[in-house]
Amino acid sequence: MKIATNKLSDLYEFYKSELSLIYDEGELYSIFELVCEKYLNYSKTQVTQYFNENINQSNLINIYNAGVELKKGTPIQYILKEAFFYDLIFNVSNEVLIPRPETEELVDLIIKSQIANNPNTITILDIGTGSGCIPITLKKHLPQAKVFGIDISEQALEVAKSNAIKNNVNVEFIKQDILSNFLILNSNFSIIVSNPPYVLNSEAQQMDARVLEHEPHLALFVEDNDPIIFYKRIIDLCDKYLEEKGWLFFELNPMYAIDVKNYANDSKIFNFTEILSDMSGKQRFLKAQKK
Repeated sequence: MKIATNKLSDLYEFYKSELSLIYDEGELYSIFELVCEKYLNYSKTQVTQYFNENINQSNLINIYNAGVELKKGTPIQYILKEAFFYDLIFNVSNEVLIPRPETEELVDLIIKSQIANNPNTITILDIGTGSGCIPITLKKHLPQAKVFGIDISEQALEVAKSNAIKNNVNVEFIKQDILSNFLILNSNFSIIVSNPPYVLNSEAQQMDARVLEHEPHLALFVEDNDPIIFYKRIIDLCDKYLEEKGWLFFELNPMYAIDVKNYANDSKIFNFTEILSDMSGKQRFLKAQKK
């Protein structure tokens, strides 16, 4: 389809004609605003204000090409190579998961927790850090904390390191496979947090093709025969690496939330475990305190 003019309004008509079967109108307009913010440096108000104004050919091509990629099913965050999380902007590539709203809730839970009221004495470890959105956001809001992130993927760690620089925080990132011999640091942590892979391989058929075709499966999926393998391993590691009265936070697959809680209780490591629901009412988080 040709675009009638260089007006934003005609570009948006192009988006509607090509993408209306993929996105509803509200979501599509929100995506269009993100594209305009990226390539035109427009605020949402300015998109409306300049909706019938002409833009230059270079910007038109960028916005047009973004629409073409969207039609292929590429998530907008991968097209723009960035994602908004909590109150920060993160670089993303298909080597890392796009940060999710549920993970924002997890970070908010930690920041607002009573244990975060004295951040100058805490050390935090994020396991399976991906883009680094969890430890970087925690460090930004708890600047006196010492924060670490680990991941098995070298490519993910490169993205995370770029995000620490982008957001002007000091987080130490380390390559580590937690299912192998875990050797990281001599000191214990005040907080261990993780959003590990928790989608069953058998659930893949029900997932959005945009996720399956573009996001890293290593960070998403777990074998059906041991769906809480990562949770169990991290709970076991808490015996050595979580300090006395320290806290463990998980993002959970709601299907296995009770199983994770039961394993934590059976470990006898914790004096307190609690499952918390997300904004959708799903059992999404575990909070536990070590004895």
